[in-house]
Amino acid sequence: MNRLRLCASAALLVGACLLAPHARAASDPCKLEISGNDLMQYDKQELSAPASCKEITVTLHHTGKLPKEAMGHDWVLVNGPDVAAVANAGMAAGAAKDYVPDNDKRVLAHTKVVGGGETTSVTFATSSLKAGGNYQYLCTFPGHSALMHGTFKFG
Repeated sequence: MNRLRLCASAALLVGACLLAPHARAASDPCKLEISGNDLMQYDKQELSAPASCKEITVTLHHTGKLPKEAMGHDWVLVNGPDVAAVANAGMAAGAAKDYVPDNDKRVLAHTKVVGGGETTSVTFATSSLKAGGNYQYLCTFPGHSALMHGTFKFG
């Protein structure tokens, strides 16, 4: 019986050690994750990070199966009032530019466009963000921003 308890304890300890790096990464408030699917939906309508973050990494997972040419998704951070204008400018920029115009000052951060099964990330400095500011994120793939958008809270 003691040998069984010892083996069980050892197995739990090994399992905890193997999972610990993943638990730490998931609990980092400056590393955020969001997913998009083939139904033009993000899995989160709100993301938040504390003002103590000097930089933030957002990782976008496309959980669908369709290619990026048919159902591509990106993650674009803007000031709240700029959502519609950035979405329209994205359509004009086209696929070659991942639906984000070059040097658009309204775009605070963005990922590239990915298709089903793909993942992309963006890391950006928070020096241009204000705690409590009105920030929104959206997908700039044509037609997606109507459904794929959310609130970004900083601070």
